[in-house]
Amino acid sequence: MKNVWSRAQWLILFLILFLIGTLGVVKDNVEVRAVPDQSYQRLQVFADVLEKVEQNYVDEVDMELLIYGAIDGMLKTLDAHSSFLKPDLYKELQVETKGSFGGLGIEITIRDGILTIVSPIEDTPAFHAGLEAGDRIIKINEDPTKDLSLFEAVKKMRGKKGTKINLTIFREGVEEPFEVVIVRAVIKIMSVKAKILDEEFGYVRITQFQENTGRELKKQLLQIESEVEGGLKGLILDLRNNPGGLLDQAVLVGDEFLESGKIVYTDGRMKSQKMEFYAHPQKDKHPYPIICLVNGGSASASEIVAGALQDHRRAVILGSQTFGKGSVQTIIPMQDGSGLKLTTAQYYTPNGRVIQAKGIEPDIEVSNKIEDKGRPIRFLREKDLERHLENNEGEKDKEEAAPEEGAAEPEAANKDSQLTRALEILKSWEIFEQMQQEARAVAMDDASTAP
Repeated sequence: MKNVWSRAQWLILFLILFLIGTLGVVKDNVEVRAVPDQSYQRLQVFADVLEKVEQNYVDEVDMELLIYGAIDGMLKTLDAHSSFLKPDLYKELQVETKGSFGGLGIEITIRDGILTIVSPIEDTPAFHAGLEAGDRIIKINEDPTKDLSLFEAVKKMRGKKGTKINLTIFREGVEEPFEVVIVRAVIKIMSVKAKILDEEFGYVRITQFQENTGRELKKQLLQIESEVEGGLKGLILDLRNNPGGLLDQAVLVGDEFLESGKIVYTDGRMKSQKMEFYAHPQKDKHPYPIICLVNGGSASASEIVAGALQDHRRAVILGSQTFGKGSVQTIIPMQDGSGLKLTTAQYYTPNGRVIQAKGIEPDIEVSNKIEDKGRPIRFLREKDLERHLENNEGEKDKEEAAPEEGAAEPEAANKDSQLTRALEILKSWEIFEQMQQEARAVAMDDASTAP
């Protein structure tokens, strides 16, 4: 028997020494604690297994592949949003929030081990190809997606501009899976779009929360406000099918419409994971009523904004219940270029309402039928995900009477019942305000002429 240590034993010794060295350290906003004795015993089991595999497996093993596989399996025992990112996948994640990459333009998740579309991003190849929220991608080219990790799927779907990819789709309500051929494009996502409706109402659509979303929102608001003589009569803020994005940009968007008070707060096990974000008085005021549109494709950062506007009674929330992704993921870089995407806290609205696995319920519920397709779409929600993180309230969502219906493209108000209803409410709002002003004027006149 050899008296020298195997690579497996050296690796586990290094791991233990590293963990001992992290006692009391706070790094990248994640507090690292010393490992208890019981954990050392379990690490020894891991070392024994690693050594046996290295020495006895039928073929010579790749130690890096084994270690990465073990870490990946460990993260998969946690919630659906925690994962291990190999160096190449970690680079993919860094590209994702820059707003420009080659691919298809869909927000995806894993449901029951199958790649599932949360929502297609507007004006992208996937959007124009007709992919829908809830579609299950069962093959990428000829490769099955069963048990494929989220970031491995992203890597497979991205590629050079102009190259084709074949997706096999299973769609609820369609008998057989079908194939969709999509030509990859450089995805340059315009996160904020704005226009004037009926000459005096503003419409702002936020597709994703990216690095420049807060700044772009301010710019677009000032632009449309300057185009209406006498100022806007009201604003429709459209967050439908917005899968979320950067927390700091969600805070900036909420801050744009709020003058004071809490926007959102997070709560986790560690002190560093307990954060509060507040609104500040803005130089540019927006003194008009707001209606915020949401649906089952509105997730994460979208729900933060909608929840803040709802709690502060700054906007009427209209549409259907949101996705319910209210957990905070911290990206922790590793020394070898890999990374951990780890759920470290949960979001709460200013009034302390939990978002996780529950979502934001609209003030006015309006379903949205897509007329040219003639069938409802049931949105995938956080609570549908395998290994989803339970909310701390332990409450169950109310039962849905029928499948939720998707949002039509918001360009044509006559086909979009939610947008049409929002516009009608804003017009009625103006009428009632005028009636109240006239009533107050009449009352003052009556008072002045009274004997």
